[in-house]
Amino acid sequence: MARRTDNTGYSTPQPLGWIDRELDNRQRQGLRRRLFDRAGAQGARIEIAPIEVDGRELANFGSNDYLALAADKRLAWAVGQAIEQEGWGSGASPLITGHSQLHRRLEERLARFEKTEAALVFSSGFAANAGTVAALVGPGDVVYCDRKNHASLMDGCRLSRADVRPYPHCDWRKLEQLLSKAGGHRRRLIVTDGLFSMDGDLAPLEELAQVARRHDAMFLVDEAHATGVFGPGGRGTVEAAGVEADVHVRVGTLSKALGSMGGFVAGNRLLIEWLVNSARPYVFSTAPPAALAAAALAALDIVEREPGQREQLLDRARTLRARLAAQGWHIGNSASQIIPLVVGEADQAMKLSATLRERGHFVPAIRPPTVPHGESCLRISLTTGHTEEMIEGLLLALAEVASS
Repeated sequence: MARRTDNTGYSTPQPLGWIDRELDNRQRQGLRRRLFDRAGAQGARIEIAPIEVDGRELANFGSNDYLALAADKRLAWAVGQAIEQEGWGSGASPLITGHSQLHRRLEERLARFEKTEAALVFSSGFAANAGTVAALVGPGDVVYCDRKNHASLMDGCRLSRADVRPYPHCDWRKLEQLLSKAGGHRRRLIVTDGLFSMDGDLAPLEELAQVARRHDAMFLVDEAHATGVFGPGGRGTVEAAGVEADVHVRVGTLSKALGSMGGFVAGNRLLIEWLVNSARPYVFSTAPPAALAAAALAALDIVEREPGQREQLLDRARTLRARLAAQGWHIGNSASQIIPLVVGEADQAMKLSATLRERGHFVPAIRPPTVPHGESCLRISLTTGHTEEMIEGLLLALAEVASS
């Protein structure tokens, strides 16, 4: 086979030679991504769990660990106990030999937490979203998807082979028009994030629920970034908006505010039984470790016992948004602990992120295709682990950058 040497010095088979050219093209556009190694436990507090990048400790504003549970010793203890009893690997898919008693306990606990009849744990939030959408609709059906939904929802829509009709971001009136014009489909499904992961804004869930009712459509809400943070009980934006009874399918993750790993779906028993039979990422994936379920159970205990944590987080996020806006930063319609600093072009975002890193702050640049072209930003993720000193330090650095 003919080979060529790419710009890294490695010999590449000619049929793969196009990859080097495409990566060079992304480099010129400021869109090439590279892995970096992090040392130390996940966390925001430098004095407790520093994030170390390139040998330097940084204040971490890039994590989705909203309740600072990822390195919590209570979760670590639960994991240790579970590993002693269950080992680590699950061995097979849940339907073969992989569904442990801890998985069952977690699913029952999630159902009680979400106040639904049943719940199902997936290996990741991505698998939960993609697998659920593709199990609910198929050829002959139609699915309506917010244009800024997470990639896992988008991919689920494509994999379903249903008629996919995107609607403008949070525009429930346009969605209503699309539904009014549609006809002849077997099933209708509306899918939306509750809290959008890059913009930090909230879906108009009350209005969307009304549209779903009027058009007899199934309604799915992804609560990945809201579970544990929003709502009086920590159940997310659906609870906060008072539309729990109107949302047929709730998807969440264990890997953000709950500090563990995996995803879940909550709903009625028939829905969950259908997913057990039809959601391909569930049926054909090895089950997540039982110890992972133990960590999530411990996290749910903390969420229910310590509501002040999420209340404090959202209060501090409100203050931070106001101060950033006062400095002149464009933060869009953020209404959460996720705060974008929209700067426009990818290279601008990368430069700003690098400047902040030099000042001791890790704030990742977000570029296309994660966000639309022209909307590159720095994404601030606020957590309960951030001290006032860390927040003040970030604000000071941003003020200096803005004035330079």
